[in-house]
Formats: sequence, structure tokens, C-alpha cells
Amino acid sequence: MPQQRVSMAMVATRAGVSGQTVSRVANGSPKVDPDTRARVERAMAELGYRPNRAARALRTGRTHTLGLVAQTLATVGNSRMLQAVAESAASRGYAVTVVTLGSDGDIDGAFDSLRDQGVDGAIVLNEATALARDAASAGLRLVVVDSPPDERFTVIGTDHAVGARAATAHLLTAGHSTVHHLAGPGDSFAASERERGWREALAAAGVEAPPVVRGDWTAASGRAQTERMLASADLSALFAANDQMALGALRAIAESGRCVPEDIAVVGFDDIADAAEFQPPLTTVRQDFDALGEQAVSRLVAWIEGEHPADLLLTPVLVTRASA
Repeated sequence: MPQQRVSMAMVATRAGVSGQTVSRVANGSPKVDPDTRARVERAMAELGYRPNRAARALRTGRTHTLGLVAQTLATVGNSRMLQAVAESAASRGYAVTVVTLGSDGDIDGAFDSLRDQGVDGAIVLNEATALARDAASAGLRLVVVDSPPDERFTVIGTDHAVGARAATAHLLTAGHSTVHHLAGPGDSFAASERERGWREALAAAGVEAPPVVRGDWTAASGRAQTERMLASADLSALFAANDQMALGALRAIAESGRCVPEDIAVVGFDDIADAAEFQPPLTTVRQDFDALGEQAVSRLVAWIEGEHPADLLLTPVLVTRASA
């Protein structure tokens, strides 16, 4: 026989409350005191209650679904933020629908798709943020990761310039006369902020900035661009705009017959899970992808529930290991 569907009435009986109270808890209403909410949630868990999303959407006008827009999920940061967003959304009773832009970068089409699916709001990640600022996003509450301030949406992100200044200052303090920069793509907000921090640290030390060399965030581009720098520059210290390009740089330096950090010191950015396993273990700037995902969801849900949350900038931390 099919298993009987657990009803709100059954939850109400188990928790010793009214059906209206169960409904308020299921719909995320703030008009329930914490002890009662905990009792209802415990009863839901014990009985295996699952809210009917379609019925709830008809009652409340909300689908309890969040959209997430990304240029790609292939990068480490985006995949880690997606996981954090999904976990944080689930803990609040929200589902997540994901749209990637692909090579055509059609963010208007992405927003149209999310509106068609009735999402209550959306989170826009990293490289899609520049497109989001020009897109027809009317009608969607947006939290955008890594963007200049914009009154149309809430912005959260990492203070990339602060992290880059710390990385560059660390290398200068170690006695290097200058620091070369392996930058990210020119159209990336995060890359431009990291470049700005690098320039500011050099200027504060009275050092003229060497020419910038750009990669595309991949280890392959880091290796290729470092090979060019080794052939044309007096390179003793390198700040790479992410850990994957730093990994490519480490390989290029090793293949040139030089050693890290004895001949060339290298610092990355992100502190990906494998950074401590590089050879040598990578000195890098840690940004908290889990906190970014959690805060993106927290602020978006607050906006959906009637607030307009403030922007947030998280401070990264320099993690010193053996490469610099």
C-alpha cells in the first residue's frame, strides 16, 4: 500500500499546536516564538513531513525557489559557492535552480528563464556580475557576488584589494625589490580589484609596478604566461591572481631549473582545497567561499521577506606556507 502523506493536521497534533501555527512555520513566518517553532520543526522531522510546494506557492505567492546565475561552474570558487548556496537554501526551506550562461553570455535569457520558473529571487556569481549590471533584471530581487555598489541589488563579496595588498606586502617585506603580477582576465571585477591592491602595495613602498601579464584563471595559462615572464623579466617574486594560475607558474619555474622559493617566491589567491598540497605548499590569500554562499542566501531571503539588506564585504586572510 502507498505510504500515507503526512498532513499539517498530523504535525499539529504531534506538536500540540494549531494547524495555523504549523502553516506559519512551514511558510517561514516570523510570527512564531522560537520554542514553538522548534517544537513544530521537531514534529515535522519525526513524522517526515514535506510541505507541498505547489500548494504553498498558491497560498503565499512565493515558490520558495532561488535562482543562481553563473558564467560557468567549472571554476573552483563557483562550484564551492554553489554547494554553500544549495546547503544554506535547503536549511531555510528553499530549493535552488541553476542557470549557466555558456559562451554566448546571454544573461537576459537567463533572467527570463528564472522569471518563467517563478523564482523568488536570484544570486549572480562572479564573472556574470558585469553582465548583470546591464541586464533587464526588473522584477527579480538580486544578490550579486563581487560587483561595485549598485542601488538595484545587494552586493556581497571579498575585499580582493585588501588581500592583494597583503600578498604583495608579504613579498616586499621578504626583501624582494619588486613583485610581478600574473593577473586574471581584464573584464573580471575580482581580477581588477586584485590588480588594484597589488599596485597600491607597490606604490606605498615607492616601487614602480612592472608590466601586468594576464591569464584566464587556468593553470595552463599560468604556466604559459610564467614561461614568457621567465624569458623576459628579472623575476624573483610573483603574485598570481588565483591558485590555479599559481600552480601553472610553479610548474613553469620548476621546468626552467629554478626553485621556489629560493629563486622565485610565489603567492596565489583563493586558498583552494589543494593549495596546501602543491609542491611546495602554496602561500596564498584565503577567501571564504562557504561564507559568501551563506551570506548570499541569507541576504536574498531577507530581501524576499521584506527587508533590503546592506552590502557586505568579507576580509580575506593571508595564509603563509612554503612558497614565499
